[in-house]
Amino acid sequence: MVEFNGWDMPVEYPASIGCGIISEHNAVRTGVGIFDVSHMGDIRVAGREAIAAVQHISMNDASRLAIGQAQYSALLYPQGTFVDDVIVHRLGEDEYLLVINAGTREKDFAWVRDNTRQFDCAVENLSDDFTQIAIQGPKGVNLLQKLTNAGLSSIKFYWVTRGTVCGLPNTLIARTGYTGEDGFEIYVPSDEETSTRVWNEVLEAGREFGAVPCGLGARNTLRLESKLPLYGHEISDTINVWEAALDRFCKMEKPEFVGRAALERAKGDGLKRTLVGLEMIDRGIARDGYKVLDDNGSEIGYVTSGSYAPFLKKNIALAYVPLRFAAVGTSINIEIRGQGVKAHIVPTPFYKKPKNSKT
Repeated sequence: MVEFNGWDMPVEYPASIGCGIISEHNAVRTGVGIFDVSHMGDIRVAGREAIAAVQHISMNDASRLAIGQAQYSALLYPQGTFVDDVIVHRLGEDEYLLVINAGTREKDFAWVRDNTRQFDCAVENLSDDFTQIAIQGPKGVNLLQKLTNAGLSSIKFYWVTRGTVCGLPNTLIARTGYTGEDGFEIYVPSDEETSTRVWNEVLEAGREFGAVPCGLGARNTLRLESKLPLYGHEISDTINVWEAALDRFCKMEKPEFVGRAALERAKGDGLKRTLVGLEMIDRGIARDGYKVLDDNGSEIGYVTSGSYAPFLKKNIALAYVPLRFAAVGTSINIEIRGQGVKAHIVPTPFYKKPKNSKT
């Protein structure tokens, strides 16, 4: 257990019950893993001008969302850098739910509240109202279907519905996740008795599918294999959308939004650095913050995230480097304990789910 943004969180569960980071990671890739992600934040934006407010504060185009649909997006500062990345869910005609990161909960809420004052809508911080449980992996749909009356097979990836889950009516069920796999996230009342009961029922229902509880360690290695960004690493208040290679989620053609003007200027100025995937050639793991070196030993960039990839059985990393070093196949070095260790640029994401996957 570790302290994580004010929460006591498991890094991994005991090997005595078939867990540990590697076992948990591979369970999600091949079967199903269960995460308690109640530390995530939730902001409700509702009212007559809710869509205008969400459009103003987020870079994706929320006007494209049907009721019951979700999208990956981000909140940006006026300079085009990241307040946070978010998932925007459209729950009703004039109701949206923004799921935000744990480490930025209070900052995000204050930012959303302050930047939507001109709109006729209510902004509520519901972060402490829900226990959020993520059921991730190719067998997640089979597990959750045992516990709900909702027809899960008809729900597409990045869509949401409501149904009875573990006897709780009107439970929000989202086919989303942070692992690169198919999966669901359920939102149940946060009181201890209900949360504990639902967690235990999900674990029990998952026994026949080999489900295991998963901690922060596997959550990080899974998202890294799938090149899913983490705030404070791949995205931050010093990194813009183009550098983070998230431009496919930034809809510059929509009306004005916070950060748009700065992004236009940055695009005109040209990209200086970009996020790339690295695979270690020599023995060693490129940890967060390690220096990236050229063949002459000069510092050219830095590692944002790095780890052993349990499913791929390789040492991988993400890093920011100048454009001239970003081509696939380029050889670089990572400074590890004062020595340059060989690596090369590889395509990302490192892992892609099977084509026959629901997602």
